[in-house]
Amino acid sequence: MHKLLLGSVLMAMSGLQVAAAASKVEVKTDEAKQRVDVTIDGKPFTAYVWPNTLKKPVLFPLVAADGVTVTRGYPLAPRETERVDHPHHAGLWFNYGNANGFDFWNNSDAIKPEQRSKMGTIHHEKIVSTKSGAKGELVVDSVWETGAGQNIFNQRTKYVFSQQGDARTIDMNVTLTALEKVVFHDDKEGVLGIRVAHFLESPTEKGGTFADASGRPTKVEGNTAGATGVYLTSEGKQGDAVWSTRGKWCKLTGTTPDGHTETIAIFDHTGNPNYPTYWHARGYGLFAANPLGQKIFDAKQPQLDYTVEKGKTVTFRYRITISSHDVTADEMNKASKAFEGQ
Repeated sequence: MHKLLLGSVLMAMSGLQVAAAASKVEVKTDEAKQRVDVTIDGKPFTAYVWPNTLKKPVLFPLVAADGVTVTRGYPLAPRETERVDHPHHAGLWFNYGNANGFDFWNNSDAIKPEQRSKMGTIHHEKIVSTKSGAKGELVVDSVWETGAGQNIFNQRTKYVFSQQGDARTIDMNVTLTALEKVVFHDDKEGVLGIRVAHFLESPTEKGGTFADASGRPTKVEGNTAGATGVYLTSEGKQGDAVWSTRGKWCKLTGTTPDGHTETIAIFDHTGNPNYPTYWHARGYGLFAANPLGQKIFDAKQPQLDYTVEKGKTVTFRYRITISSHDVTADEMNKASKAFEGQ
């Protein structure tokens, strides 16, 4: 009996030691600075920010467990050797290029005054709740306003932050409630986007001129020195061949000049509209999942104009992982099944 009791005590102590060793995620609000900082074991992970210089709230930057920043600095914190195109590409964001005819994706301070009425802005409204612990949670509200001054969506976003081993995870649950009938017209600009650091750009990207949904050209200069990024999808598409294809997951792996290998992965969820998503993945550093474009990516497909009636809701769920190693396809498939089961 004494041995059994001793064994139980030892097991309990062992459990306490494991709990004590678990990562601690802290979510700390600073309303005055328009940010909510997320750290893991005291080290920076990301921040939810809504600066006046952006037309939507974003997560910026994204930092891997080994301290490598995997997002581009521009336009919030420019770094030398980085591209300075697409000023609307900041950190990680959620929006769309054509909702009721208004462009929420391309909006920035660079838009000319005569074109601003065609754009849309997502305004941060309030922090609903935060939670720190083995996992961190942040719930926020925002509103989609058209260039005509009409609010068309209320948005509630729940972020869950965690770390296991060298893999940091963001679970993102976005629920949109339509204040008017909203049509997401078939468009390539959407919905979940990340603009990655230079080392994750493709070594085959030569630059060029890219047009948005309204034909506005953006020139991207060629800059392949130090670029090592390679995309891979669940369907086996790789590199430049990933763009405009569908898949339940996509990963982007690259190596820094000092030898750190990092992988960013986006997982689609079976409950999302038009699953599996199309990948709007560009070699110059845009990594995006877009389930609301269809014919724009594949001319053989019918036009997809996804509609949300007034008073109805639609929810999008994504998992984003940042790992400090090259994640294998088998590991990605296992992680995808685990996410789909939640």
